[in-house]
Amino acid sequence: MITLGRLVLVPLIVVMIASSRWREAFLVFLLAGVSDAVDGFLAKRFDLRTELGSYLDPLADKALLVSIYVTLAVRDVLPPWIAILVVSRDLMIVGAIIVSWLLARPVAIRPLAVSKLNTAAQIAFAAFVLAAKAFDWPLEDGFRFALYLVAALTVASAGAYFTQWFVHMQRESSRP
Repeated sequence: MITLGRLVLVPLIVVMIASSRWREAFLVFLLAGVSDAVDGFLAKRFDLRTELGSYLDPLADKALLVSIYVTLAVRDVLPPWIAILVVSRDLMIVGAIIVSWLLARPVAIRPLAVSKLNTAAQIAFAAFVLAAKAFDWPLEDGFRFALYLVAALTVASAGAYFTQWFVHMQRESSRP
């Protein structure tokens, strides 16, 4: 239920960013982050993990991040290429999963260390940008460094997943 609530917050944040309601967007983003932490804590602490939750949680994270990056790019707060990079990485991962499923060689995608670091960097950067807009902070302070760090981690994560998928597909295709 908490994860579904987080999914509901996604269009709300998009509308707030689109209408320049930066403080509200930042606060709802924080609420989404806190709900994610509470959801994870409850699932682990009380062993409330479910199969549905294991699919919905990363979906909610991706929906939130992709929506924020695309909306910030459309509003000219972020350069379009970073939104394209973030979206492309996720589409390539989903595409690889679909191809392996269609070829009857399903691959289990597990979070890699670089992808966890990438997600953390994407979240932190989105929070930084939303906070800067909400509180009229200059974006120059660390913006370029953080932007290129997110880009590098996104590319590294995509490469790591692609390599893992490619090795899996080669191994599976060589079986008699």
